[in-house]
Amino acid sequence: MISVNDDEDLHFRKAEFDPADCPQDCSRPCEIVCPANAISLEEEKSSAGHLWNNNEEGKKQGGVLTERCYGCGRCIPVCPYDKIRVHTYVRDAAATSELLRREEIDALEIHTSGRQTLHFRSLWEGLGDTIHHLRLVAVSFPDVGDSTISTMNAMYSIMEPRLRCFNLWQLDGRPMSGDIGRGATRESVAFAVRLAAASDRPRGFLQLAGGTNAHTVAGLKKHGLFQTKSVSEENFKDGQSMVGSLGPLDAPIGGIAYGGYARKVVGRILSAMQSQHGLTCIEESPDYLFKALAEALALVGTVKCYDVPS
Repeated sequence: MISVNDDEDLHFRKAEFDPADCPQDCSRPCEIVCPANAISLEEEKSSAGHLWNNNEEGKKQGGVLTERCYGCGRCIPVCPYDKIRVHTYVRDAAATSELLRREEIDALEIHTSGRQTLHFRSLWEGLGDTIHHLRLVAVSFPDVGDSTISTMNAMYSIMEPRLRCFNLWQLDGRPMSGDIGRGATRESVAFAVRLAAASDRPRGFLQLAGGTNAHTVAGLKKHGLFQTKSVSEENFKDGQSMVGSLGPLDAPIGGIAYGGYARKVVGRILSAMQSQHGLTCIEESPDYLFKALAEALALVGTVKCYDVPS
């Protein structure tokens, strides 16, 4: 799967600042609040072996490690000197189309604001017939209130003429907040409850995202929404799904996407491994690799019905 955006989006931004502008007596709240450990005011090397940020004179210095930053934005409001900026970017439709032509991509995730369809239409039309290479198109958007269903239907009408695969609506209840705590998943579950009950929503599976964590499945079960329905081989023909074979009520909840919470789970293991072995690949540390797999199964197994090894 590859992810693209049709306009500015929280998932397509990076924090940046010049550590030389930071006062020496700053308490560094940005370092403390960053869930990805992507900020350091000390000279340090990245996992790829590259130094963090270099200034124009080549002096080594700290800052934001862009390969770790995933744009959550938590560092921005806590900076007491308002030094942190945000760099946003929008994926190019032409470059995305070239990737799809290679036939190495099975699924496309489109992040959109959900407030208008102009940019969405422009992106979709820019992709052209390259979308025929896909097996799944996922559209991710936040809860925009009363206009949510109408916007979904407008987007589906744009996609439908060239849609030859399954489509999925990723409900971004509370973006990038699953690692915060138990309450973060309430908005995600509430969003799913409302959408699942809407008979006028367009075709497509519903997937929870934004605020999802270890408590999400329990929240869905409380509302009677955690149920699985298999998609039979009869829904496929020549490797492609039969669009129209699944109505909206056939797929109440199609899955759960774990983002920030999954990063937190993996981060604990990687930090422990790094403290013992330094910078290394987890495949070279069997004990930590097994722990990572066990943690992953404990989380995903609640959705996939895997037997979690003890």
